[in-house]
Amino acid sequence: MSDVFKNVVTLDFETYYDKKFSLSKITMEEYVRSPEFEIIGVGIKTPDDDKPSWCSGDKQQIKRWLGQFDLEECTVLAHNTMFDGAILSWVLDIHPKYYCDTLLMSRAIFGLHEKHNLKVLAERMGVGEKGDEVHNAIGKHRGDFTNEEMQRYADYCKQDVALTDSIYHLLEKRYQFPLLERCLIDLTIKMYVEPTLRLDKKLLYANLDKVVQAKQNLLDKAGVEKEVLLSNPKFAELLEQHGVAPPTKVSLRTGKETFAFAKSDKGFNDLLEHTDPKIKMFAEARLGIKSTLEETRTQRLIDISERGSLPAPLIYYGAHTGRWGGGGKINLQNLPSRNKQANIIKKAIIAPDGYVIVEADSSQIEARMVAWYSGQDDLVEQFKDVNKDPYKIMAGKIYKVDPELITSEQRFLGKQLILACQYGMGHKKFRAQIANEGRDISEEDAKKAIQVYRTANSHITNLWYNTHENLKAMLQKRKSGNVPVMGNELVTVEGTSFVLPNGLKIHYHDLRLEEETDEENKVINSEMFYTSKNGKTKIYGAKSVENITQALARIVIGQQMLKISEKYRVAMTVHDSIVCVVPEAEASVAQEYIERCMRETPVWAEGLPLDCESGVAKSYGDC
Repeated sequence: MSDVFKNVVTLDFETYYDKKFSLSKITMEEYVRSPEFEIIGVGIKTPDDDKPSWCSGDKQQIKRWLGQFDLEECTVLAHNTMFDGAILSWVLDIHPKYYCDTLLMSRAIFGLHEKHNLKVLAERMGVGEKGDEVHNAIGKHRGDFTNEEMQRYADYCKQDVALTDSIYHLLEKRYQFPLLERCLIDLTIKMYVEPTLRLDKKLLYANLDKVVQAKQNLLDKAGVEKEVLLSNPKFAELLEQHGVAPPTKVSLRTGKETFAFAKSDKGFNDLLEHTDPKIKMFAEARLGIKSTLEETRTQRLIDISERGSLPAPLIYYGAHTGRWGGGGKINLQNLPSRNKQANIIKKAIIAPDGYVIVEADSSQIEARMVAWYSGQDDLVEQFKDVNKDPYKIMAGKIYKVDPELITSEQRFLGKQLILACQYGMGHKKFRAQIANEGRDISEEDAKKAIQVYRTANSHITNLWYNTHENLKAMLQKRKSGNVPVMGNELVTVEGTSFVLPNGLKIHYHDLRLEEETDEENKVINSEMFYTSKNGKTKIYGAKSVENITQALARIVIGQQMLKISEKYRVAMTVHDSIVCVVPEAEASVAQEYIERCMRETPVWAEGLPLDCESGVAKSYGDC
């Protein structure tokens, strides 16, 4: 793997855009695959070049010019390489050996609270200034440029290439960006620019018809106009006409009273449970009509299917913990299997002819990870031993019976405790979660269950408290350099960050303590916060344990993906699962290999018991 990124060629495409046709208005897939798409020119720099070069021409001229650089044996580097890689692959039929991306490297190094565009990154790294000639190119096709304008545009593009090239080498050397992470960047980009998944157009059209018809049925049943259900004032008037006072709340944004019509508002949920069937029907109709996710996602997938295969638009380092995020306005990370409509969409994602999909999910990886990392050895052994059931054992402690006598209903409670309470969940939230699963337990029983879990898993609860002490130490700056967490060298403290085994960090930017005082100025409450990409975010020991555990699990999944990709195409990853496209003729062999890879413990995690479940089918939904 050491020779993967030796021959790095940096490039940047300049393309036609206008006020309506641009990446700020439509998705990257739609933009690059559009008939309106046009290359204006491309800048490139090889390791042997002192300065970048430029070419402008039609598609065939650009392809011939790029041919001299033998890109299919090189690593292609850009800033936002999914875009430039899509142009190479989809438009020019050029397929580099590897890809790398300074934007994605920046996300992993500096954290999501920072900006990562080329202008900001160039200033941060001190390599020069980005120009603004691109603003003068709006609405101009290649033939519209004068020679002078084209020269200015060429200089602008070449400067972007030079900045990107300089930034890459600084990120590689100064921050020692991990090789495995560069390989994951390459894999993530290839999931998009070299797509292996297809779409069942017929099934998608049928699903769209069902969604649209279901909404019409709601309107017909309610007997009201669509505009009445969509408008807050008109919906309030409808309720008043039927003798019901519209629920209200105080807006957190304005501080003024407003209608409580959001699906998360208690007042609206009370309407959904109203004793008057007509009121209940109005609320259900409003909820159904305003819900557009499945309709818009299905339509977007139909549109993609009309243009070609399905690129997986995953965002590398899309979360605070390093996990992948969903993009492309379809968010493949958010297709809940319990939702019947969403599962239809999953069924519409299929393998090409002669291939099948293998989906392998890492079994309880977070529960296994936190047990192993905290030193909760008895739970680790339960996960290791195929003859033991950790959920029954947990339930046996609650009900004080032999685990072998535990019923399926009792086992359910034990399972929920192990999977849900490892990050400090209290009895009220636990009880609510059980209720969401269609079960009901008393507040007293919920308190008892939480207490039994914490007593039985004292090493996990100690990890919460010790990690909280590390956060306080970060805040008070009592520690400097690398200080072990929980007495080992797996995760260390550096400044206001936790350093992970792969060398990357979980950042707690602007970590601070906010205190509430009484009339005598005595502190009655204190909480820690940091600034994330979403703004002010609360942090405490158990929450930080969740961050660390998910980050460690993500490293495991990433290494497994790379191992699997040595033999089979990884099409995408969704949370703790890996989705592969394999030849149908060797499906069983491929499934066995993928499972073996996902049960392999990394060198840095000796003793961590890993397991997986997998399925094979023609469609993603049937896996």
